[in-house]
Amino acid sequence: MTDAPAILARGLSRRFGDQLAVDGLDLEIAPRSIYGFLGPNGCGKTTTVRMLIGLLTPSAGEITVLGHRLPAEAEQLKRRIGYMTQKFSLYEDLTVLENLRFVASVYGLPPREARARIAELLDIYALERLGPQRAGSMSGGQRQRLSLAAATLHRPPLLFLDEPTSAVDPENRRDFWEHLFDLIDTGATILVSTHYMDEAERCHRLAILEAGHKRAEGSPAELMAAMGAHVLEVEGPNLRRVKSTLTALPEVLSAAQLGSRLRVLVRERIDQPVTWLRALPQARVLTEIAQVRPSLEDVFVTCTGQQTGQPTEPEAGHPTEHEAGPDSATVSEPGRGDTRP
Repeated sequence: MTDAPAILARGLSRRFGDQLAVDGLDLEIAPRSIYGFLGPNGCGKTTTVRMLIGLLTPSAGEITVLGHRLPAEAEQLKRRIGYMTQKFSLYEDLTVLENLRFVASVYGLPPREARARIAELLDIYALERLGPQRAGSMSGGQRQRLSLAAATLHRPPLLFLDEPTSAVDPENRRDFWEHLFDLIDTGATILVSTHYMDEAERCHRLAILEAGHKRAEGSPAELMAAMGAHVLEVEGPNLRRVKSTLTALPEVLSAAQLGSRLRVLVRERIDQPVTWLRALPQARVLTEIAQVRPSLEDVFVTCTGQQTGQPTEPEAGHPTEHEAGPDSATVSEPGRGDTRP
């Protein structure tokens, strides 16, 4: 094994007409790790993933993935990666077994090896009893497991997952991530984009993107430690009015209500944030003020200015116009070509 980066990109940019979707992005992703992209709508996550797998040609910059220079060596790379898209991309009118056999044939697996590998994946992803079932009649969680089985059928050392859990429930999301860590144990590297904060916290390292720029990068713990703000939680009556008055102050970055509490981000230059807040006229009605540990959601707010609690990407399968770009048809139509090498 080598410690060379699985993905290395320098000055990566992509334009769609006058729209600059990705602007001078630098990436270095270590092998045998999970690296996450987090960012608001249209920030360039999907565009970046498509450039890294060779489906989009960069407008500028250099890319090396698994030692292959892109876009020149994109064809050689395709057989060494797995790609799972936001939208279910297998054939809905084929059964589970038929889809997996088709993918095995696309990757050129010999019949005996294909049969053994498909049987292994059916067991790993609890799909044995679903073998004869048409993919179009499966639940969201079942489709997700089938998509992951198809993406890993040829044992790729690098896996790209673009919003892979946007259409499944929390239990299936948790199980899905357990499978991802199993893949890391086998030596795989994974790049995943997500709009779920709890998923982002599971990544070894993370980049927060906005308007095509990388606003922050590091492990979740590093990002929270370097957030540049104090986090307070307050309780009391009339929290909506309190929120309105606090967010008007230049020292307050944001405030969001969480049930009976208000979570307030105060600029780091305030040395004693609890004492400072207690002294404000707006705080007279508050019954409790406490400084608390930052969360990754707090980091996201400070980096992007987004108000929390809302998905930060388009609905699954519906990228924004500039994210999709003129090349998007090559990965979605016809015949759901995402599984092809």
